Amino acid sequence: MTHTTRQGLPARPGARFGALPRIAALPVATVLVLGLVVASLFVGVYDIGGQEFGAEMFWITRIPRTSALVLAGCAMSVSGLIMQLITQNRFVEPTTTGTTEWATLGLLLTVIVAPQATLSTRMAVASCFAFVGTLVFLTILRRVALRSSLIVPLIGIMLGAVVSAFTTYLAVSTQLLQMLGTWFTGSFTSVVRGRYEFLWVVAIVVVIAYVVADRFTVAGLGKDVATNVGVNYNHVMLVGTTLVAIASGITTVVVGFLPFLGLVVPNLVSMVRGDNLRSNLPWVCLGGIAIVTLCDIVGRVIRMPFEIPVSMILGILGAAVFITLLLRQRRHG
Repeated sequence: MTHTTRQGLPARPGARFGALPRIAALPVATVLVLGLVVASLFVGVYDIGGQEFGAEMFWITRIPRTSALVLAGCAMSVSGLIMQLITQNRFVEPTTTGTTEWATLGLLLTVIVAPQATLSTRMAVASCFAFVGTLVFLTILRRVALRSSLIVPLIGIMLGAVVSAFTTYLAVSTQLLQMLGTWFTGSFTSVVRGRYEFLWVVAIVVVIAYVVADRFTVAGLGKDVATNVGVNYNHVMLVGTTLVAIASGITTVVVGFLPFLGLVVPNLVSMVRGDNLRSNLPWVCLGGIAIVTLCDIVGRVIRMPFEIPVSMILGILGAAVFITLLLRQRRHG
């Protein structure tokens, strides 16, 4: 029996099942990422199954570290996606706009002024400085007449370099340079039970981003379009800046820099699926988790028993993707 369409035309063979692979893609990707996460639990120098305190080490180090990988990957990937929408530029993310440098400055000032400050206090101050830094970047951006796709990240990188130089000067003056170097090295080595729990706050950030996703998508079309459809553009920008600042501040304090993660993942997803934040958000989260976890596993295995920081592997991967995107834009533009 031949099936027909509403117009009476014969249906294409397999048309009834054409959407099935697309529907199944997300569950399949989720299972693959979960497999990668489970593999991370059993990779390390300490033999969980064969040594005496294997069970204790599993709950003290492996579970917190893997949870931190998942949360940090989600946080920085979603932050990059939000920043790309509110700036209307695909080459920006917290590490190319100076946001993480401002967070590090806030963290250093907290250590100098209040050495006994709790971890939550350091995170709050770092988030506040990240918020101020992002506002400074957006303010400068509004006053720049030339808004090409390369000028925007260049301004952010220059701003971040200035803040980083000042932070380094303060660290040298207060003999905290070694501590500063530890913060700039994105690594999950020091993540243990009792230190990573504040990262669960970024899960709330991801949920809020999903709730207001449509507003971010409309704001990404420009102020005039957003205003015409009834969206408060300035309010959306403020919410987006706040979410990025919180995620960047907390992640910087717990694990340090994760360069280019917010650049690589959203761009790869948008190249395949377009720019709808709500539909892309699960894919961006899965992509961030997969890349961070894979880089961490490689860093643990390649020179075992020593570890290569995740930031080093992400920097190499992110730089390659960044250059590829630039060449691709030049070829098409």
